[in-house]
Amino acid sequence: MTSSTGFVYHADYLRHDTGFHPESADRLLSIMRKLEQQNLTTRLEHILPERAPVEAIMYVHTREYVQKVAEMSALGSGMLDPDTPICAATYTIALLAAGGLLRAVDSVMADDNALKQVFALVRPPGHHANASRGRGFCIFNNIAIAAEYLKRAHRLKRILIMDWDVHHGNGTQEIFFQDPSVLYLSTHQYPHYPGTGWITEVGAGEGAGFTVNIPLPIGSGDAEYLFALTSILVPIAREFQPEFVLVSSGFDAHWTDPLASMKVSTSGFGAFADLILAIANEQCEGRVVLALEGGYNHDALGDSVLAVFHSLLRGTGALPESDTVSPNTKVLQRIEDLKAVQRAYWDF
Repeated sequence: MTSSTGFVYHADYLRHDTGFHPESADRLLSIMRKLEQQNLTTRLEHILPERAPVEAIMYVHTREYVQKVAEMSALGSGMLDPDTPICAATYTIALLAAGGLLRAVDSVMADDNALKQVFALVRPPGHHANASRGRGFCIFNNIAIAAEYLKRAHRLKRILIMDWDVHHGNGTQEIFFQDPSVLYLSTHQYPHYPGTGWITEVGAGEGAGFTVNIPLPIGSGDAEYLFALTSILVPIAREFQPEFVLVSSGFDAHWTDPLASMKVSTSGFGAFADLILAIANEQCEGRVVLALEGGYNHDALGDSVLAVFHSLLRGTGALPESDTVSPNTKVLQRIEDLKAVQRAYWDF
């Protein structure tokens, strides 16, 4: 069937073997089970990925780092850091993950614009990987590679990256810290791993103002997130006028997640997707590609991904009603402090 929404998936993504690590193949299996149980795969366009060329990986990573991953995989096992294991298949599967984002981008950018949104269900994840180092479960920075590909292959000049993973995407921030063509905005638990992402981290040089961090206190839930997004993301996105929206879509802010302490509900992630879609529909003909990042309670992960797909299939997008976004006083103050910093760059 013809659908305006697609997904990237390949069974080879399961071959990145991390043993008993939280970032395991079972995460993707739980998502695919949920999609099949609800017959959603029949309503979505399935996009098969191909490995990204090494040249595309080096849009954002150093040659030395790419060679290190390849060599470590060739040895059969290793650790990039205490949290980030490598197996014999990791290098080729990490290429396939990045390649999934490239296929997603090409599909949405096709001349007929038949596919509006694609969710890339890939692993290993990517947003902690910087130019020369993988860490925090991440090998290659899939979303950053996609952004650079949009600039180079499709000649776009304004790309919005929204990162709603519970952990700050330090790698993505670092890669684009001086780049005014990529607006990086992150909501994340603070303080928490990796320790970056405070409101004063705004970019540097020509990129000053194009990094926007929304560090949220422990226990923040749907109301706090939606208030932050409507107060900060919506006005900045309207001023920036993105030509494409990318989303680092982690689900570890869910209230059941074992690796964080936030209170987002399953339906909350659907509301996040509604908001992103409203921005994309207004600014860039609905063009959105999401990439799977974190999320470690398997049932909650599968259900939350379903909520996002239901939003994408509706296609309309929506900003939240005002009576659903009444945050606590700590978040109210945090947003005022953030606005005070960002007013040097954006109109509020």
